[in-house]
Amino acid sequence: MKEIKCPKCGEVFAVDETGYAQILKQVRDEEFERELARRESDLEEKQESEMQLAAIRQKGEFDKALSSKEALIMERDRMIAQLQAQLSGSETEKKLAVTEAVQQKEKEISEKAAQIMELKSRLVNKETESELKEQSLQKRYEEQLRLKDEQIEYYKDFKARQSTKMVGESLEQHCMNQFNALRMTAFPTAYFEKDNDARTGSKGDFIFKDSAGGTEFISIMFEMKNEMDETATKHKNEDFFKELDKDRREKKCEYAVLVSMLEMDNELYNNGIVDVSYKYEKMYVIRPQFFIPMITLLRNAALNSLQYRQELDEVKHQQLDVLRFEENMNLFKEGFARNYSLASAKFKTAIDEIDKTIAHLQKTKEALLSSENNLRLANNKAEDLSIKKLTKGAPSVKEMFDRAKADPEEK
Repeated sequence: MKEIKCPKCGEVFAVDETGYAQILKQVRDEEFERELARRESDLEEKQESEMQLAAIRQKGEFDKALSSKEALIMERDRMIAQLQAQLSGSETEKKLAVTEAVQQKEKEISEKAAQIMELKSRLVNKETESELKEQSLQKRYEEQLRLKDEQIEYYKDFKARQSTKMVGESLEQHCMNQFNALRMTAFPTAYFEKDNDARTGSKGDFIFKDSAGGTEFISIMFEMKNEMDETATKHKNEDFFKELDKDRREKKCEYAVLVSMLEMDNELYNNGIVDVSYKYEKMYVIRPQFFIPMITLLRNAALNSLQYRQELDEVKHQQLDVLRFEENMNLFKEGFARNYSLASAKFKTAIDEIDKTIAHLQKTKEALLSSENNLRLANNKAEDLSIKKLTKGAPSVKEMFDRAKADPEEK
């Protein structure tokens, strides 16, 4: 028998196997029908949706094909119209093309003619300009040649009017006068005096020095040389190079300049400033007219390099400071390492002593613990001590204790 509970009233009733099977079959058949109907409905809805989507796609493809076809038709019509316009306008275009070609050719011929005229004009101008430049150069050369001849004649006359004794002194005085005329305007901070220091056995004629902000940036040793044309022994400029270089080095000057009127017929020295540093370092030979320009040239060059010198000195000082810092750091490291080594040795010794003390204390601790253990055992034995244990094996003593315990007054 099977029990079935009513879902509404809650009553429980019993049915046999056959009735239960029929009820179960009935329930299954109803559920199957409902499920079948639901699935059929879902299938129909799906088919309907797919048909609608297919219809939409077909319509889109048809519209696209239709648009493409219409576009092709419009392009065909446009091309037909264009061809018709080209056919109708070809004659006109040909005429216009011929006219434009003729006009372009005429324009090119006109431009070429104008260019030819311009080139002819330029050529004429160039020839005129070249002639003018040639005439100007010729005049300039003649003027320079005249001035040079005049200078040579002037210095020859200047020397001819001097006595043999006063020749050298006159050139020195001439240079001194030239410098003093410009001292306050061009060289307000400069030093320019006779070299009177003969302690080393020789001396130059003049020493020039200049400074800025307390820093000397230029120094020149000058030597003036002149001689009479009638002098029997003729000197050359090279005869004085070695002595001048010696004076420059002994007086700690940067440059050496020979102001010379020797070898007046030598074009090398007549053309301007002559650099002879290929023989002696920083040495020059000049004529008297280049005395002031030479000072100005060397002074300005040195003044321009002053900033770089100061920066270089500053860098050198910084490098020295860095070296001193490194030396101090190394000394500190060495001292620290030495002290650390000593302290480490002392520390290790102290640690060894502490370890020894700890080992000794550990032994003492173990001895004390052992003693405590023995005392504990003794205490336990004392607490466990009783008359019974003491009188064990001594019946006469036990009997005495029993008798005393039974009659305490007898005691």
